[in-house]
Amino acid sequence: MPKKIKITTPKKSIDAELTDSKTASLILKALPIEAKVNRWGDEIYFKIPVDSLLDDTAKEVVEMGEIGYWPTGNAFCIFFGPTPISSGNDIVPASAVNIVGKVLGDLNALKEAFDGDKIRLDILDKIEK
Repeated sequence: MPKKIKITTPKKSIDAELTDSKTASLILKALPIEAKVNRWGDEIYFKIPVDSLLDDTAKEVVEMGEIGYWPTGNAFCIFFGPTPISSGNDIVPASAVNIVGKVLGDLNALKEAFDGDKIRLDILDKIEK
């Protein structure tokens, strides 16, 4: 069953949902995670303490709002628009990412997070209890 998480930046918090994949399970076990935002176009990414290889969810073109895990950089990636290598309407990561979830909230909130800002991931039901 997918698990809801909260993504918190200095200005906003949004909900997201992680899938039942092996990589998503590893991410859940590592929560909470605090890191510093890196922006690459309309992608936020940051290193997390998870080590996983590409799996059957891996994609080289992602959808708006998808959350990926980038094995090359051990990074959590949130896609909310084009990256510097995107073309047309395609959202293209630097290289293939495992799809581990989807943002449920307003993607525009992510546009207010910038390089160096603090970002935090928490399991949502732990916060609400």
